[in-house]
Amino acid sequence: MTTPKALDPQEALVCTMVLVAGADGHLTDREIGVMVGLVQSLPVFRSFSSERLKIATDTAVSLLGETDGLAHAARLICAALEPRLRETAYMLACDVIAVDGQARQTELEMLELVRKEFGIDPLIARALERGARARQQVP
Repeated sequence: MTTPKALDPQEALVCTMVLVAGADGHLTDREIGVMVGLVQSLPVFRSFSSERLKIATDTAVSLLGETDGLAHAARLICAALEPRLRETAYMLACDVIAVDGQARQTELEMLELVRKEFGIDPLIARALERGARARQQVP
């Protein structure tokens, strides 16, 4: 699969989730499940089909396989997302990481990279992180 020259906003959001989830070298069933659930339920994905989800996921995996793929993905994502959707992307990334109950160091490093690349205010980032953790609590 050849990587695209541009992403649309929804593809960029999916790409962000896949990159963060794949930071530790694999995607868990729980991470995949939360990504699918988010795509099926959030208004930002209202017109996004399951076929487009598969294509966007494959694109993200393809980007990771490139030399300098992470930097290329970051450029594509940032170009596709206006500032308000960068916060949405960060929130989605937090939700994907929180689903396993324990964030690995590589995932935290990727989340920090996303925060910096997207220019997310540290206080907003902490609030989004805490919200994700709260949503994933179990009794």
